[in-house]
Amino acid sequence: MKLNLPAGSFRAYLFDCDGTLVDSMPLHYQAWKKSLAEFGGEYEEELFYAWGGRPIREIIRLLNEMQGLEMPVDQVAERKEALYHQLLPTLKAIPEVIEHLDLQHGKLPMAVVSGSRRSSVTASLRAVGLLDKFDTLVCAEDYKRGKPAPDAFLMAAERLGLAPQDCLVFEDTDLGIEAATAAGMLSVRVPQPMERVGS
Repeated sequence: MKLNLPAGSFRAYLFDCDGTLVDSMPLHYQAWKKSLAEFGGEYEEELFYAWGGRPIREIIRLLNEMQGLEMPVDQVAERKEALYHQLLPTLKAIPEVIEHLDLQHGKLPMAVVSGSRRSSVTASLRAVGLLDKFDTLVCAEDYKRGKPAPDAFLMAAERLGLAPQDCLVFEDTDLGIEAATAAGMLSVRVPQPMERVGS
């Protein structure tokens, strides 16, 4: 798998976390399946990847609506996060993305822009030794409208003191790519696990 960067000179790199910097989506899915099963809920794998980038509590609310359930949103969210944290020792970074990060680290400012909560993002980055590589982290608690709204990416650009068009976004989900485009930023799509197999 090779990542093709768009032409142009960029003054900052913005990275999604889950599925982009770290190969955490399969671990998140394991945590989702187990936590939801405890409350009588289900989550098809195809839907899980289609909904990549959505905030955890929004996902639980939507699953409740779809399945006619009344799962306690906060309780399920906390259980899911706890199960994910248990899996962190097996987490790996995505080498093709880290290659670009390492190449520009110290030359360009870097930010993480995630739909996950700060505790989850910092735990993931710490597990793979990347936490100190970033100038700022924009996480679910920091903004009201999640991806595909551009808010999180615009906030990252503002924190770095740059215009949106000066930032290059690395993302693995359609929602994330839509959000970057809406923010006026070019993006690089990181293939999801099933697309990376055999590449």
